[in-house]
Amino acid sequence: MISVEDWAEIRRLHRSEGLAIKAIARQLGVARNTVRSALASDVPPRYERESPGSLVDAVEPQIRALLAATPRMPATVIAERISWEHSSSVLRARVAELRPLYLPADPADRTQYRAGEIVQCDLWFPPRVVPVADGVLAAPPVLTMVAAWSGFIAALLLPTRQTGDLLAGMWQLLTGSFGAVPRMLVWDNEAGIGQHRRLTVPARGFAGTLGTRIYQTNPRDPEAKGVVERANGFLQTSFMPGREFVSPADFNTQLADWLPRANQRLLRRTGARPADMLASEAAAMSSLPPVAPLVGSSSRVRLGRDYYVRVAGNDYSVDPAVIGRFVDVGCDMDTVTVTCAGQPVASHARCWDQRRTLTDPAHVATARTLRAAHQAQKTAGRVDARGAGEDVALRPLSVYDDLFDLTGIDPASASGAVA
Repeated sequence: MISVEDWAEIRRLHRSEGLAIKAIARQLGVARNTVRSALASDVPPRYERESPGSLVDAVEPQIRALLAATPRMPATVIAERISWEHSSSVLRARVAELRPLYLPADPADRTQYRAGEIVQCDLWFPPRVVPVADGVLAAPPVLTMVAAWSGFIAALLLPTRQTGDLLAGMWQLLTGSFGAVPRMLVWDNEAGIGQHRRLTVPARGFAGTLGTRIYQTNPRDPEAKGVVERANGFLQTSFMPGREFVSPADFNTQLADWLPRANQRLLRRTGARPADMLASEAAAMSSLPPVAPLVGSSSRVRLGRDYYVRVAGNDYSVDPAVIGRFVDVGCDMDTVTVTCAGQPVASHARCWDQRRTLTDPAHVATARTLRAAHQAQKTAGRVDARGAGEDVALRPLSVYDDLFDLTGIDPASASGAVA
């Protein structure tokens, strides 16, 4: 086979120098037919080794038949159906090569965004590096919201992924970072927002108050919100490396200090900096509602003798003076408050850990006072029930003899019988 260098030289001598085939063959020491083949070929020669074949070639018709019936059949099942006894890697490679021929194409179109139209939302879970209690490290979710047109990123660490915290985080970012409301908030199938295209009741109320729409994408379709997915990767690779945190508040402080620099980066998609486009993005959005939406979580329970209420996996003490009455429990991202008939009966800083008990010393003191008063009242009630001046310890034994009809029995014989 002629080399690429000889092929190129033959064509040069013939075209540039005008030499005849016989002269070129004599000068390069090759056969005249080799010169003719080189002049007839417009592409460089390439060595191609003939394939020796594979063991899979014999069973490829069976593989094609199985894939035609069930395109997503796993390679392990195909191996079982065709009684494959050789290397599994060879079979998997051929199945991977043939499977696209039988699967319907699923193209992803390029989406064109308009200013103020869409803000994509997602949760990013950093490594377990955030201290939430004494020596306890956790990985709370980070709510990430990205304006699709400008690429502006806003993010906030949340205590949990429950509905109340998600809505509170969205409201804080919309008011603090965007200052306006987009036409649509795009989420995946996050359970705290809704599932199967059916929003939770608090999420529907939140969207109604803001005058926007919360749209949930199809399952397993990350391309539908690729802008925020890339932002999550950017946070993972550019914000986290080399950082240490002392508390969730410290995490949010460092994140808030870093985000302005992140929004100054030049986006290849837009050719501009997100911070420079935010004003135009916000101007195309709707204004914030005059009344803030209901965020956080709230519930009403009857306070039991164990004067604690459970909120997000932790127990918080309540003033024991309202035991037995209904109390309203409210929780936002920072505090847990309890009221009874509109009056505050407990206030605690929210704990981000799980299975913790938070007790106010004043509640313990009140419980001790109430318990002592209750015991004193109970003792006084027993004395009144027995009658004034009568004490069980001072009753003569003859009272019990008459009660059990023991009069006339010899004590010695009775004790002997017992023995």
